[in-house]
Amino acid sequence: MDIKDIIKPENQVYKKTPILKENILHYCPGCSHGVVHKIVAEVIEEMGIKEKTIGISPVGCSVFAYNYLDIDWQQAAHGRAPALATATKRLNPDKYVFTYQGDGDLASIGCAEIMHACSRGENIVVIFINNAIYGMTGGQMAPTTLLGQVTATTPYGRKAELNGYPMKITELIAQLEGTCYVTRQSVQNPVSVRKAKKAIRKAFENSMMNKGTSFVEVVGTCNSGYKVTPVKANQWMEENMFPFYPLGDMKDR
Repeated sequence: MDIKDIIKPENQVYKKTPILKENILHYCPGCSHGVVHKIVAEVIEEMGIKEKTIGISPVGCSVFAYNYLDIDWQQAAHGRAPALATATKRLNPDKYVFTYQGDGDLASIGCAEIMHACSRGENIVVIFINNAIYGMTGGQMAPTTLLGQVTATTPYGRKAELNGYPMKITELIAQLEGTCYVTRQSVQNPVSVRKAKKAIRKAFENSMMNKGTSFVEVVGTCNSGYKVTPVKANQWMEENMFPFYPLGDMKDR
């Protein structure tokens, strides 16, 4: 059999989604952001909503998200993505509006905005990347940094008596009446990627049903901040983050 008999459109099992631009990602090798960008882009393509989707990019490692997904974007001030998404969705109720935020952006300076947007039940999607560290600015302690975790600002490990406790922001969000779907996923292997993609699609579908806010946390890694290889970063995440940040749906109504 000639190879040309195999390379045919009907035999194709995968192709890159056109929603992803050809720009080279600026993320460190092994970073979880690239995987999440990919599955968000695939969901937008599969739902056929490219012309109806508006993303709100944050301040943080994913501040340049608009360089990679070929959809409409707006840039928010640090932590204010949910406030900007609120206005965008209310002015454009026929659009799919989502924020894409890290733990430093959402759970620290943006804690007030995310709490009140979810409490109001804004019909938006929130994609929350939790890698337990400030990745862009040098690996400092974030609100989600684990006890004992070494960072640039906790060189001897996070201590509760000095630095407080890690914030389980998604568990808090699940208690708010305005949220309809709250889940925690990951993307460290193919099975996890499929589950995360399914959750993100469900969140997008919910946003047009006037059910309230859908909140998808993705537990990720920052191997540059952890000072380990990508493989070891995933292992560390599974051994340390998953026990404290267990995966699965917390709310679905």
